[in-house]
Amino acid sequence: MAISSPGIGSNLDVNGIVTQLMALERRPLQALDRKEASFQAQLSAFGTLKSSLTSFQSAVKELNDADRFQAYKASIGASATATVTAANSAVPGSYALEVTQLAQAQKLVAAGQTSATAAIGAGSITFEFGTISGGSFDDVSGTYTGASFTADGAGAKTVTIGASNNTLAGIRDAINAAKIGVSASIVNDGSGTPYRLALSVADTGAAKSLRISVSGDAPLSSLIAHDPAGTQNLAETVSARNAAFEVDGVAITKPKNTVTDVIEGVTLNLLSTNTGAPTAITVARDSGPIKTSVDALVKAYNELDATIRNVSSFNAATKQGTVLQGDVTVISLQARIRATLSNALNGISGSYNNLSQIGVTFQKDGTLSVDSTKFEAALAQSPNDIAALFASLGKASDAAVRYLGATDATKAGEYAISVSRLATQGSQAGSAAAGLTINAGVNDSFTVGVDGASAVVTLAAGTYASAADLAREVQARINGAAAIAGAGATVSVTESGGVLTLTSARYGSASSVQISSGNALAGLLGGAGVVTAGLDVEGSINGASASGSGQVLTDLSSGPSSGLKVEIGGGPLGTRGSVYFSRGYADTLDKLVESFIATDGAIAARTNGIDASIETIEDRRVEMERRLQDIETRIRAQFTALDTLLGRMSTTSQFLTQQLAKLDAQTK
Repeated sequence: MAISSPGIGSNLDVNGIVTQLMALERRPLQALDRKEASFQAQLSAFGTLKSSLTSFQSAVKELNDADRFQAYKASIGASATATVTAANSAVPGSYALEVTQLAQAQKLVAAGQTSATAAIGAGSITFEFGTISGGSFDDVSGTYTGASFTADGAGAKTVTIGASNNTLAGIRDAINAAKIGVSASIVNDGSGTPYRLALSVADTGAAKSLRISVSGDAPLSSLIAHDPAGTQNLAETVSARNAAFEVDGVAITKPKNTVTDVIEGVTLNLLSTNTGAPTAITVARDSGPIKTSVDALVKAYNELDATIRNVSSFNAATKQGTVLQGDVTVISLQARIRATLSNALNGISGSYNNLSQIGVTFQKDGTLSVDSTKFEAALAQSPNDIAALFASLGKASDAAVRYLGATDATKAGEYAISVSRLATQGSQAGSAAAGLTINAGVNDSFTVGVDGASAVVTLAAGTYASAADLAREVQARINGAAAIAGAGATVSVTESGGVLTLTSARYGSASSVQISSGNALAGLLGGAGVVTAGLDVEGSINGASASGSGQVLTDLSSGPSSGLKVEIGGGPLGTRGSVYFSRGYADTLDKLVESFIATDGAIAARTNGIDASIETIEDRRVEMERRLQDIETRIRAQFTALDTLLGRMSTTSQFLTQQLAKLDAQTK
């Protein structure tokens, strides 16, 4: 095999010559490297910008919540008496609280049994809550004399006892499994008949006393049947009672120790009595979180502005621009954010419509700053108006019209509301006075449908004192039916002149109530009665017919008020004022930033384009490397041929020189 060494024949530095020639050929490849490095720098800059935008958006979101501008704080002098918290609806002020009695839940205990596992009896146990009034109470026996019991109408609950759970332990477990607002346990008192069934009502309040009726075996009835106005087989160890207290000298009773409807927007959690020693409650606006959020927004904007300057500025001294200098996406982003913060808002009905009015202004260097004194004064004067400056907010001029929400399609503005029909509730009214005597198996059951749910209801047998008492029984049984309660449906049953009327709690076309069949139908309603279907509200928003569902009107048009949703709680027909809807700065900026940083946003489109350019460069680089290899191979082949030719010529030259030298020697 021949050994090749470039240049050996011609004495030329072939490798060096080829290297220099290829260096010249590689110059376009070096230009591609520089271009790719520029693109990579742009990607890095956009990554930095996107990170800064995300931080800015987080600060913006903190202010896109109207509730933050309604923050209040409450304090109490004697924390052992109660704890207090203030909601957004609170009103600043001070109040005196004196607690004389705490609410408590009723507790009952049965007579002792010799065994917790011996069979007692089967049947059904029905629990009703209500109020015990009148008569007297014996602390020793735990029973009432001469008292009356009025059911609360919230619904009777029934627990079934059969062969599998007819022991004291089984009865306990069945009551607990039913989750009816009563917990059961077995207490061992150490006597000859030590096992006693103890019942504890979950809710406090005088209206949460128990009446328990039993249908079934006599031993089961003897154990647990309990009527405060009649036979009492249980002893009351703790009476149900309301909390009693005074606020600014006004006497108040409430069924729970947690009270939310006495001092507007304030929740009281009563802990102990302080009779004769009132304690002070103070409610004041909590502006700290709002100011903190506004400061965070300003700081985040200034950091974003600094980032934009760093990635897109031009140095006049060095005449050098940074990597995104002149980039259309960055220029558009900066201009739109500044314009949003500078422009006045539309749809505002309050005192302020731009940030400068509350002390948030641009400085000469383009940064934002907050005049704390001006901001605090504006917040103290009109907190709701400041909320509208930042958050998406709706406000109705009519007190019976309530703004519920909007969609991204809803434009800021003032929109007229008109109502042509109010929503109504489904009902069924009797055609004659109800019979007051209910006989088991004769006229005690009926099938009722409420808002699409259906159940068979059985009334307690007996002669009712009045139509009002019967109405309470019917209401309690319907609302206590598992199928009705499980569907979230409820009814109210009223009487007028002895005639019963059942009314669904729901409004609109989905609202209905009807006793359709059963042996109690004729006696309760005098026949089928008069059934009235519920109707949806009808009206318009911004002049366009709106969709009604119950009491809610929704604009489904393609106009500027599209997606606006309001609730019509009552009032007259016709024009009902306006709803003012505004998209505050925070809401607008949030959507603006999202349009840039979303996966299909402007920055993604820009970086995707850069990525595509980098891929193109890589393709060109691969192709160029392949072409350079071909060029180098060709050049080397040419120099190899030249080297061979020059080598041969050198050999021929040497031969001729030798021959000429010999001829010269021979001629001498």
